[in-house]
Amino acid sequence: MLHEKTESKEKKHGIIIKEMELDDLSPVFHLGERLFTADVVPNLYRTWDQYEVVNYFLSDSEYCLVAKWNEQVVGFALGTTISKPRSAWKYAYLVWLGVDPAYHQEGIGEKLFEHFKAIMLEEGVRIIFVDTEADNLSALGFFRKMGFGSPRQHIYLSLNLSGQGPRRHGARSPSSGARRVSHGKTEL
Repeated sequence: MLHEKTESKEKKHGIIIKEMELDDLSPVFHLGERLFTADVVPNLYRTWDQYEVVNYFLSDSEYCLVAKWNEQVVGFALGTTISKPRSAWKYAYLVWLGVDPAYHQEGIGEKLFEHFKAIMLEEGVRIIFVDTEADNLSALGFFRKMGFGSPRQHIYLSLNLSGQGPRRHGARSPSSGARRVSHGKTEL
């Protein structure tokens, strides 16, 4: 019922926020491809690809929202809920939130988040989590404006294996002085 009220209210302003549908998968993926690039979001633990969109759509479609302006996808939110065993608390995680830069001044991010939050309140969620790059000042400002507080610093480490080439299981490069496993025997 709350979804219907919110959707009809948004129609007055030309923006419609609604649950993602199958036909929205491709436009959401392509918008995310433009938004979440390696130079903008360098954290390698969060890679944007078609499986990310499809997986959230298949597992948590009720938490996948799109913003449409004249039938065109101009923003999206993908999230999930987390319930812990032996805990009465239910958590939400807003994993992806993106708005086409041409529509940044239209309040679409706020509308997507408010709709997501309304769904989470209906679901009995007590805390919503988000994360972003520490130097993404616009995202930090946006989330503070949406009521988020208590930021925590978290460090992510990565190991780039791209120049090291594929290895056979159990074998190491002989030039490194490492061990080579051959027929169950170890050679130095």
